[in-house]
Amino acid sequence: MAYVPGVALLAALAVGCSAGSDGSASDADSKPGGPTVTTAPPGKYRTLPAPCRAVPGSTLKDLLPGVAELPQQQQEKAFRGSPTVTYDTDRKVGCSWKSDAPDSTRNLSIDFERVVSYDPAVSDDDRARTLYAKKETAADLSGVTTPPGPPEKPAGSAAGEETGTGKPDGGEGPASPSPSASGSTPGTASGTPGAPGGGSEDLRPRVLDGLGDAAFLDDLLTRAGSTAQHRTVSVVFRTSNVIVTVRYGEQPALVTKVPDSKELQEKAQALARKLVEVISE
Repeated sequence: MAYVPGVALLAALAVGCSAGSDGSASDADSKPGGPTVTTAPPGKYRTLPAPCRAVPGSTLKDLLPGVAELPQQQQEKAFRGSPTVTYDTDRKVGCSWKSDAPDSTRNLSIDFERVVSYDPAVSDDDRARTLYAKKETAADLSGVTTPPGPPEKPAGSAAGEETGTGKPDGGEGPASPSPSASGSTPGTASGTPGAPGGGSEDLRPRVLDGLGDAAFLDDLLTRAGSTAQHRTVSVVFRTSNVIVTVRYGEQPALVTKVPDSKELQEKAQALARKLVEVISE
């Protein structure tokens, strides 16, 4: 029998074990059909704009009538806005403004929410799409029905049925008091959401086209006791993984006056379109 030194024998055994282990690891890695982990792509937006600086000064002057009449120092304070208190400014920020004019009070607020999915299989966009859908469902846009037309009036009163915009007097939405119940006078109910047909513009809560990836508008007229009616128009839109909410409201000084729905809706939508550009900058 040949003599093998102890050192040489140990070295040979070590080489053999190493080769065996390498072979088995290689075999395991090369097995076809192994599980593959795919991580969903992140959202387009990683930051949010400064909300109180997101609205141009010229736009604020238009949305907040009465502020321009204040002394310079008070104007600057009013246009500066009040930041919304949040616990994670990386994910959610907002700002609000208010103006008091002799004929009405206006309120404006904007909120930005950056959606982040913590599920690696669900992208930020998909998570934002789900959250936006819940907001739209909560607004119950499909539940809006065509309000009844105005009652017939005796001859000679037709002039009071039309407004300065030429739009016929319309009924309130399902959640809003009727003009007669609210004590509004002829010509002031022109601000109530109207139904399509007869050439009148549809001002009811609805889905909006061409604003971000998806958008809708809600219009709510409320009244508490004997106080003046307050109308709030909300425009909510999603662009990638950011959801933006614009709320613009008015409460007239006179209890008999109904806030103009068309004006509030047009200005809220115009601001929302500006914010799409601000987010993309």
